[in-house]
Amino acid sequence: MVRARFAPSPTGYLHIGSARTFIFNWLYVRHQQGTMVLRIDDTDADRNTQASLDSIYEGLDWLGLRWDEFYRQSERLDLHRSLAYRLLDSGDAYRDFSPATGGDTEEKSHDGGPWLCNPEMRGLSKKESDERAAAGEPFVIRFRVPREVPREVAFHDLVYGSQSKSTADIEDFALLRSNEMPTYHLASCADDADLKITHVVRGQDHLTNTFKHLLIFEAAGVPQPQFAHLPLLIAPDGAKLSKRRHGPVVSVTTYRDHGFLPLGYINFLCLLGWSPKDNREQMSLRDLVSAFNFDGVNRSNAVVNFSDADPIDPKALWLNSQHLRTIEVTELLPFVKQTLENAGLKTCGDTAHFAFVVDTIRARFSTLLDFVTKGRAYFSDDFPIEPASLEKLNAPRVRELLHVLADRLAANAEFTEGSVESDLRKVAEENGVKAGMLINGSRAALTGQPVGPSAFAVFICIGRERSIERLRKV
Repeated sequence: MVRARFAPSPTGYLHIGSARTFIFNWLYVRHQQGTMVLRIDDTDADRNTQASLDSIYEGLDWLGLRWDEFYRQSERLDLHRSLAYRLLDSGDAYRDFSPATGGDTEEKSHDGGPWLCNPEMRGLSKKESDERAAAGEPFVIRFRVPREVPREVAFHDLVYGSQSKSTADIEDFALLRSNEMPTYHLASCADDADLKITHVVRGQDHLTNTFKHLLIFEAAGVPQPQFAHLPLLIAPDGAKLSKRRHGPVVSVTTYRDHGFLPLGYINFLCLLGWSPKDNREQMSLRDLVSAFNFDGVNRSNAVVNFSDADPIDPKALWLNSQHLRTIEVTELLPFVKQTLENAGLKTCGDTAHFAFVVDTIRARFSTLLDFVTKGRAYFSDDFPIEPASLEKLNAPRVRELLHVLADRLAANAEFTEGSVESDLRKVAEENGVKAGMLINGSRAALTGQPVGPSAFAVFICIGRERSIERLRKV
């Protein structure tokens, strides 16, 4: 069975690239009817924050794609340390006493070339190493990369194809810091092995780490997962998208706060670096699960288009508008209701009427926020009148005849689109004016806008009493 994992580090909000990685993992797992694991990689205590962890949960909860199993690396430290000492005992790792800084970054040699190892530490006998450790001297445990007789470390990436690197070019990377905390390499591999992860799907920037991880899996004697590295997301200027450089533009919650539907955002992220064979664009979640495979993932980086003035990619906005207008209205209602409540507005009438209103007005909307702005008149009596609408109201006799129409509607017990149209046309005919003048005037009086849904459907959306009241108020 396929088992994949998404392993974010709580060092910032949920990044758009991380969200796409999670989505691709989720789609592949669901396509294969496998298991989705969420693992919080929180062993870097100096950089982890609760705010970042909350942001990750918040972003994932909004996407609505549930995982099957959950783990935190900070609760699995004994497992990580056990593997480090197993590798030490087997000779696949060694203690490095100088310097024992606890870091796992590459060091530099004196001649300015890449640092590969400290020959003195690598050559320590087991006896001397054990004695120095027993004496309390701090040390870092490093992986002993095969160096005397270099060989190729190779694997087939599901996106980038055949990959290889000589062990002569891989440094003796740290496994365990001097404070007994695992490095990313150790913790990731120990957990992937223990959780029986079959597929590691992550960003292309992790590809170089994979050679180190394959060495760990091999030395530990555990099955190696398959790897799929995803192309990076870049800004319009070609720079890699980063939290530090591009700020909230790269945050998942930015799109949520701009009124996106989760499905609209998911659909957009999927098309950043992947496409189905039939080149469809608007796709349901079921469509995405059915179509997703790594053959459709591009090797080139994908551009997210935004500007200083607008953080939202136009393609994302278009996709969201398509989903907003075509999703089953019953699925849309909870999102609209929450958006209205966040803005201090209430839904109108019972559920059936609310659904009718939402279904009627959504055809011109692109985001959920449009229900609060463009659709405000349908949920509140406090709404602005646009200048173009004011011109319609100020046309000769319009206000007078809207009062007449209000009286006619009040006298008619029937209130349907057909009856409203009949009453309006009779008032126009009796007073020698074109019906269009009253249609435009009534729309302006009821919504404050010059355009919108069918004018007679607007009456039904606003409701009998509120429609009559608004016509009389002009």
